Amino acid sequence: MSYPGRDAYEEMDDDGVPLFLRGDDEKTRRRIEVLLHSSPHGLIVTDALAEDHPITYVNTIFQYYTGYDAESILGRNCRFLQMRGEFADKRHPAVDLKTVRKMREAIAAGQEFKGELLNFKKDGTPLINNLLMTPIHGEDGIVTHFIGIQSFRPIKMDLGPLPERPWKDVPPVRHSELPPVQPSEESFAAGTFGGASRHNPAVFEALSDEVLVSRILGRLAPKDVAICSMVCRRFRRLGQDDYIWKRVCRNSWGHNTAAAIQAALDSQTPSLGWARIARELTTLEAAAWRKFTVGGSVEPSRCNFSECAVGNKLVLFGGEGVNMQPMNDTFVLDLSLEHPAWRHVDVSAAPPGRWGHTLCCLNGSWLVVFGGCGTDGPLNDVFVLDLDAEHPAWREVAGAGPPLPRSWHSSCTVDGTYLVVFGGCTDTGRLLSDTFLLDLTAQKPVWREIVGGFKPPSRLGHSLSVLEGSKVLMFGGLAQSGPLRLRSSDVFTIDVGIQEPNWNYLTGSMLPGGAPATGPSPPPRLDHVAATLPGGRVLIFGGSVAGQHSPIQLYVLDPKEGRPSWRMLNAPGLLPQYAWGHSTCVVGGGTRAVVLGGFEGEERLLNELHELSLLDVEGGDGALGTSELEGRPEGAKQPDGSESDDKESGESSMMEERSALEN
Repeated sequence: MSYPGRDAYEEMDDDGVPLFLRGDDEKTRRRIEVLLHSSPHGLIVTDALAEDHPITYVNTIFQYYTGYDAESILGRNCRFLQMRGEFADKRHPAVDLKTVRKMREAIAAGQEFKGELLNFKKDGTPLINNLLMTPIHGEDGIVTHFIGIQSFRPIKMDLGPLPERPWKDVPPVRHSELPPVQPSEESFAAGTFGGASRHNPAVFEALSDEVLVSRILGRLAPKDVAICSMVCRRFRRLGQDDYIWKRVCRNSWGHNTAAAIQAALDSQTPSLGWARIARELTTLEAAAWRKFTVGGSVEPSRCNFSECAVGNKLVLFGGEGVNMQPMNDTFVLDLSLEHPAWRHVDVSAAPPGRWGHTLCCLNGSWLVVFGGCGTDGPLNDVFVLDLDAEHPAWREVAGAGPPLPRSWHSSCTVDGTYLVVFGGCTDTGRLLSDTFLLDLTAQKPVWREIVGGFKPPSRLGHSLSVLEGSKVLMFGGLAQSGPLRLRSSDVFTIDVGIQEPNWNYLTGSMLPGGAPATGPSPPPRLDHVAATLPGGRVLIFGGSVAGQHSPIQLYVLDPKEGRPSWRMLNAPGLLPQYAWGHSTCVVGGGTRAVVLGGFEGEERLLNELHELSLLDVEGGDGALGTSELEGRPEGAKQPDGSESDDKESGESSMMEERSALEN
C-alpha cells in the first residue's frame, strides 16, 4: 500500500533522523528536538502499514541499552526484546501477557500506549522498559507509523541459564571429501572454473554455519531446503537441525501462522519436529479424516448459521430457526479442552437476528458479523465482538457509505484491519458483483468500493480466501452468465493493499482469458469449503455440485505457480457426508479443517464433527489410517466412489515432492 511519506525515512537529516519525523511546522520540530536531546531515551519508529510493523528507525541510545546494533534491529518487530537473548525463539514466560495484549489493542486501534514491560538485552540481562508508543497520522488521517520512546532501567531477576545457540558447528569439509568438480564448456567460456562460482561448491567453506543458516537456508522454502540437503554432507547435517526447519517455516509461512501451528501442537506428546511439520504440510502426505463427538448443545436447532474459528475455539452465531425465524445468539466450542462442549455465551447488545450472513475473525479474539437476511429482509450492518473481554458485548460499526443490503455474500478480513465483502443477493433476488472494503480500526470508518478495471460476474455462495499479505482469492459460487445462473469453478485474485486494486482472472472455464489449469479441476460448485494452507495453497471441497449433494473429494491449488495446477488429494479415514462453507472452519494455523454436524433424518447434529488433519499427530500408526500417499488398501474406493488412479489424482507429482523432502 502506498501513502505519503512511505519513502521519507530513506532520507535522514544531520542527526540521522528521518525527515518526516521532524514535522512540517516549527512547533512540531521544536517538540521533536526536545524529545531527542532532553534525556537519554531510546527511540524507534515502526511502519504501521507494513506487515508485522517492522522497525524502520532506531537511535543510538536504544542500541546502547539493548546491546543490539542497528543491522540486527531494523526490519524486525520489536517483540524480539521480549525474548531472552539473541538465540531465544519465543517470549520469556516472565513477560506480562496482559500488558502485551493492551499494547496490541492500542496499536490495532491506532491509539497511544503507556506501560512497563519486561525486556532483555542481547546478552540476556533483564530490563524494565517504561514505554510510550504514539501514532503518526498521514495526510488522509491513516496511521502510517508509530514512535516508541523507551526509558530502560535494570532489574534483578533469577532467570537461570541463557538459551544457547540452537545449532551446532559442523566441522569444515576438506577438499578431499568433496566430489571432483568437472570443468564445463560454460565455466571455461565464463572464465569462472576454479573460482567462487556456481560450479564450485567449495565456495561455501568460507561461510560460517551461522551465515549459512541465517542468510541462506533460513530464507528458502521448505522444499528448497530439502533439495539443498542433498547437495553435500555439510548441508545435510545442517538440515537435520530442527531449529533451522522452524526458522524456514516461520519465514516461508509467516510468523503468525508458525506461531499458531506451534500453539496448536504444544500439547502433543511426543511433540512433532519442525522438519516433519514442513514435510507433511508441503507434501500433504499425512492428510486424514476422523470423526468425533462433543458435549453441550446448540438450542434451539437451526440451519444457515455462520461459524468461524478464534484460535482453537469454534464460534457459531445466528441462523435460521423454525418458520424462517432469524436468530442472534452466540455459542462457543473450545477444542483445546479435554472434553469439548458447546456453551452459550452471554453477550450484551446482540445484533438483530439473521441468517445467510458472514462471520469472520479479526486480530486473534475479535469477531465481525456482516449482512444476512433478518426479519425485514437483507441487512448491511456490521457488528464486532471481543470474545476474550471480561464482559463480551457486541458493538455496531456504523461505516459511512455502506453497500447494498445483502445475503449469501462472502467476506474476509485482511491485515487485521480491513473487512472485504464481495457479491451476494439483494431482496429482489438480483446477484451482485461489487467489492467493498471497510477499515475496522479507523475512528470514523468509511466503506470504500473498488471501482474500475475488471469485475468478476455477479454471484452468491462463493468463497474468499486470504493469501499472503493482502491478497485475496475467490472461487466458485452461483454466477450470472447472460440470462443464466450457473455453478462456477472460476478463480479470481485481488490485492486489496495496493493503491488501485483490480480483480484478475486466474483460471476457470466460464470466461475467456483465464489460464488453463493443469490437473483435474474441481467441478463447479457453490457454498463449498475453501481453506488457505500454510504456504498459500488453497484447499477446496464440499458444497453443492450438480448431480452430487456435497462431494468430499479434496482439491488443492497453488495460485503462485506460473501455470495454475489443481491436484486431487485423497485422504483416508471417516469422511463426512456433507460439508458446507458456512459450517466449516480452519484451526491450528491452517493444519485442521473442522466440519460441523451430521444429520439424523433432516435434523442437524451439531455434536457430531469431522476433522481433516494435515499433520499425523498419531505418529503415523494411529487410528486415522494409512497416509493416502503411502498407498490405499487394494480395491479401496476414492471419496467419490471411484477406483484409485494415481495418474488422474495427481499423486505422482506429490510423491516427487515427498521424495525430495525425505532425503
